[in-house]
Amino acid sequence: MTSEPSSTAVRTALWRALHLHHDAPPAVFEDDLGLRLADPGDDWRQRPDMDPDDNPFARAAVITRARFAEDLVAEEYGRGVRQYVILGAGLDTFAQRRTELAASLDIFEVDAPGPQSWKRRRLAELGLGLPAGLRFVPYDFEAGGSWWDAVVGAGLDAGRPAVVASLGVSTYLGRDAIVAMLRQGAALAPGSTFATTFQLPLAMVEPGPRELRARVEEAARAFGTPFTSFFAPEEILALARDAGYRTVEH
Repeated sequence: MTSEPSSTAVRTALWRALHLHHDAPPAVFEDDLGLRLADPGDDWRQRPDMDPDDNPFARAAVITRARFAEDLVAEEYGRGVRQYVILGAGLDTFAQRRTELAASLDIFEVDAPGPQSWKRRRLAELGLGLPAGLRFVPYDFEAGGSWWDAVVGAGLDAGRPAVVASLGVSTYLGRDAIVAMLRQGAALAPGSTFATTFQLPLAMVEPGPRELRARVEEAARAFGTPFTSFFAPEEILALARDAGYRTVEH
């Protein structure tokens, strides 16, 4: 069990910042607080994985999934949903950036205990705010148990709808853990939404991005965070239906 954020959590935060530093405006997603949290040093853009032209597809995926999730939260907020669960929160900074929403939301950040404690220390060191409704929920997805029980124990109202976002999590979980994650989410109150990303099998990726994806997988293995699970769209939709979701969409 590590007491620091995973290499993937740090890379995600830095790619978000790189989008602001390198890509042409207007920004799809604005987040440089993750860079401050990670504190990678002044030479962070010299890292091999920060070459802006090396893998723009992966950076685009990180940016668009974050924008999608936060747009979804805002949309559901407009419908009266006031609970937001972030599975595998990593260095997510929604609670610090989106203060206009966070002030009226109950936010549950679910992550491994060690990295979560590290993040809480960094937030305190930087003087970044903690909204009254923010709860940190320590949980290890591969250790068994139930993230659902963990967030309910932390104060989630099971009788009210919620948005749950699981971004970049299933890539690193085994199939059984993914099925369990989906089934637990099916216990959410009517009107809830569960949004998850997944990785296509390499053979389904288009030829250009395929070579870059293969290199990302190789780098992930080298960092001790290998890609574990891959799904065709119809497979992940079938898993969601089997888990009990009423409406599924890719």
